[in-house]
Amino acid sequence: MNQKDRAIIRELAAQLAEIAALPIQEEKRRMWRKLNGLKPERPMVMIDQVCWNEMNVNDELTLRCEDPECRGYEECLRRILYQWRHFPVDMVVEPFIRVPKAVHNTGFGVCAQETIAVTDPSSSVVGHHYINQFEKDSDIEKIRTPIVSHDAAETARRMEKAHDLFDGIMPVVEYGVEPYLSVWDPISSWMSVEGALYALVDRPDFMRELASRMVAGYQEMLNQLERQHLLCDSQSLIHCTGAWTDELPAPGYDPQKPRTRDLWMFGLAQMFSTVSPAMFEEFEIEMCMPIFERFGLVYYGCCDPLDLKMQQVRRIPNVRKISMSPWVDEERGASAIGTDDVFSRKPNPALLASVTFSGEQVRAHLKKTVEICARYGCPLELILKDISTVKYEPQRLWRWAQIAMEVAGA
Repeated sequence: MNQKDRAIIRELAAQLAEIAALPIQEEKRRMWRKLNGLKPERPMVMIDQVCWNEMNVNDELTLRCEDPECRGYEECLRRILYQWRHFPVDMVVEPFIRVPKAVHNTGFGVCAQETIAVTDPSSSVVGHHYINQFEKDSDIEKIRTPIVSHDAAETARRMEKAHDLFDGIMPVVEYGVEPYLSVWDPISSWMSVEGALYALVDRPDFMRELASRMVAGYQEMLNQLERQHLLCDSQSLIHCTGAWTDELPAPGYDPQKPRTRDLWMFGLAQMFSTVSPAMFEEFEIEMCMPIFERFGLVYYGCCDPLDLKMQQVRRIPNVRKISMSPWVDEERGASAIGTDDVFSRKPNPALLASVTFSGEQVRAHLKKTVEICARYGCPLELILKDISTVKYEPQRLWRWAQIAMEVAGA
């Protein structure tokens, strides 16, 4: 191993270990458990999906390692340290390094065919124009059942390298798969959103069959992950929110053989933002029910507005957090959620992308949510995500974090 790279990683890891040992980390875990148990002490705040290409200040994020694997660790460590320094909100720094198991998944046999539009070459956020690959009914045969396999030798190699990098500073742990189980997000990239929405109206039987095959494929994929003991054995986050809870894992848990019922699931159907509640119920809730039923707890929703679909969302077994995107009527959403679930508010990231940044506007935006949820007794989290740009002024995000914690009463 390049000893220069090793020295860089160990120095960063030492800084991280010092932060992870602070008492505030366990205090934050406790507060997330309280929120997820529907007995919050205050609203919790998280920031994720950051425009890291715009964040580098004083070379804090500049990578110096040469080896690609070391650069991957370096990038992760530098981002955690940067966030802790500048916008920690209610993040938790864990006292260990997760090393992903070498799990291969063949997928459904279909890949997106697209052209992209780039506005900022340094940004990973691009526009997509997807080509519809399911125009004929016979195209349904393109769907394959995912096959999962584990390269144990590669996992062992990864662990050996991680031990060499981190031993004596932070423990390393093998980390299994956190399954992504959306039916409609992949379909939207295979058919385009327009193509899929038109097909729901014009070819409903075809779309039922397409979704059914995907659900069956996901079920078999989960069965394989369970049989091969390849699921993750704990979660710090579910999507972009804290996953710490006293309710998981389920009784009978064996850390060497994790099951879906020991985990959170993340569900969503973003392209269904404009469909009717009845269509949402038929094609998403009913279709995905066999998957929902397998998991211990469910976080549901993302950018899709769900305030008009709460009757359907409530049918999901073990649903605990419900996303309330920037496009919901918050009053309507809060009245439907009440004290039964976490109101997972996604504040509007566009407030960080305007020509001029207004802290007063951010404060008013967040206070409105807090006041509405207080009226209805909703457990609340504020999750800022999908941050495409801050106009290359990272201080905007730092200030947003300060305001959010003040509004949350931290």
